[in-house]
Amino acid sequence: MAESMKDYENELEASFKKIEEGDILTGTVISVDEKEVTVDLKYYAEGIIPAEDYSREPGFSLKDEVHPGDEVSATVIRTDDGQGNILLSRVEAADVLAWDKLQELKKSGEILDVVVKGVVNGGVIAYVEGVRGFIPASKLALSYVEDTNEYLNKPIQVRVFDVEKENKRLILSAREILREKAEEERRNKVSNVQVGLVTEGVVESLQPYGAFVDLGNGLSGLVHISQICEKRIKKPSEVLAVGDKVKVKVTAVKDGKLSLSIKEATDMMAKEVEEEVIELPDSGEEATTSLGTLFANIKLD
Repeated sequence: MAESMKDYENELEASFKKIEEGDILTGTVISVDEKEVTVDLKYYAEGIIPAEDYSREPGFSLKDEVHPGDEVSATVIRTDDGQGNILLSRVEAADVLAWDKLQELKKSGEILDVVVKGVVNGGVIAYVEGVRGFIPASKLALSYVEDTNEYLNKPIQVRVFDVEKENKRLILSAREILREKAEEERRNKVSNVQVGLVTEGVVESLQPYGAFVDLGNGLSGLVHISQICEKRIKKPSEVLAVGDKVKVKVTAVKDGKLSLSIKEATDMMAKEVEEEVIELPDSGEEATTSLGTLFANIKLD
């Protein structure tokens, strides 16, 4: 098919466009070395971004982080760098564009992969879109982190927690992501628990309506007050205390939650003891017996 002028309309238009200092241009990375990035701007001249004008992130490596084909936006510093190229700064463009992007990231809740680049009082520092972000120690993990130094130079997943363009403040958080993952893991574990399972747990808290029992392996469930014992009680603390070891039976698995019963587990164990097969003394016979029968057969001297 014959090519026409129309096929090159966009490129032609771009070639006539007057570029001025302060303009923000977007182009495609052609080549990268330790000193600079070369960008195709679809213009008569190529753009050059010196390493120091690409990122403020400490230890940032052009060779590792930037690749041919990447799209990049940068501010025009000079229309001619003395060698016929357009001198650009991604850092300056980032100051303008990054804050809008960060607002979008806060709205979307996108999970970001960052590397901790510094440790400061009360938290650590990581960079997103070239902007310095603060991760408070309380937002690094599910519980407060005492020694933040262990996170230095480590990769971590975060979300934008808060962003203030006017004050140039960016706060990041890993905690919500970790909580979601823990909840997902817990739900997966819960879904694998079989109704009818009898196991041992530890009472972790008492509520007016029942007791929460820790089953280990990140699992816990609720024993409703009506399922604690045979007799009617007004509150769980009448018969249970935090830290008590109890046998429980899983009675239901619903919406990622476990319903437990101490009463049913106790009934089952009592029944097992009652129906236990024992070997009678002085005979090779086996018999099914109740505790009452067993004690009746014991002769006292």
